Amino acid sequence: MKIDAFAHTLPVGLLKAIQAEVPDIIEKNAFLQIPALTDLKIRRENYPAGVKQIISNVNLNPEDYFFGDKAADLCELGNDELLKLVQDNADIFEAAVAMVPMNNLSKAIEIIDQQVVKNFVGVQLFTRALGKSIADKAFEPVFAETSKLDLPIFLHPVFDERKPDNNITFSWEYELTQAMYQIVKAGYFEKYPNLKIIVHHAGAVVPFFAGRIKYTMSAQEASDFQKFYVDTAILGNPKALELAVDYFGPSHVLFGTDAPFAVMPSGATNEVIQAIDDMQVAPDIKEDIYSNNILKLMR
Repeated sequence: MKIDAFAHTLPVGLLKAIQAEVPDIIEKNAFLQIPALTDLKIRRENYPAGVKQIISNVNLNPEDYFFGDKAADLCELGNDELLKLVQDNADIFEAAVAMVPMNNLSKAIEIIDQQVVKNFVGVQLFTRALGKSIADKAFEPVFAETSKLDLPIFLHPVFDERKPDNNITFSWEYELTQAMYQIVKAGYFEKYPNLKIIVHHAGAVVPFFAGRIKYTMSAQEASDFQKFYVDTAILGNPKALELAVDYFGPSHVLFGTDAPFAVMPSGATNEVIQAIDDMQVAPDIKEDIYSNNILKLMR
């Protein structure tokens, strides 16, 4: 069994609750219009054999539309719905990753302590929140709490809305890279030795610029970059995946597809599997990527 560590869904109840006050939310965000995000029939009709997905909410963040208490309520609603999706579809869904309201940090910690630790495999954070870097000092309590409880953070990109030329091909990869840099510069891996962060899209451009990291940053910071975990969601490219394994290490690369995005109707799972199968690495490394590495991170 292959375990897809980074697949997405859009809980229908959460969507309807947001639409009640933001009726044009779908029209404003093209990525929300993919039918397989909400339609399990489509997802099942095209579901790859031998795969179980760990699902997280698509990047529709309650704190972007609602103040603290409302955002927290919607996160809890979405988390309950994600959990039910796993329970009702245990043949295709392995587990879920929880949402927390970054504009209500006390409630975010409460959700982690009471809801996440019992039923979820980790917490999803985004590269920016409330117009700030996710490594901003204001958000540090979430890093501290997840480290204390041995809960992985799943790091997903969002656009930096200050920029006029965001695009789906390159912008998110830059934002992931920049967020990794900011987390390292904040010293979180030193302050929180148990911290585990899973970065979408194979760690973006970090492996390619390993030399620049080595010679422009301190030895400690360069070492910290290699403490991230990364997934394989780059739509193929076995050589790039080999580079990720070489840089982050075989135990820090996880099978992830970003499904149902990229290839219609339900994602690029087959393309990602083909790329992993084509990698010039030992068979036991591929087994670790497909399931063993994520299983070691799951509670």
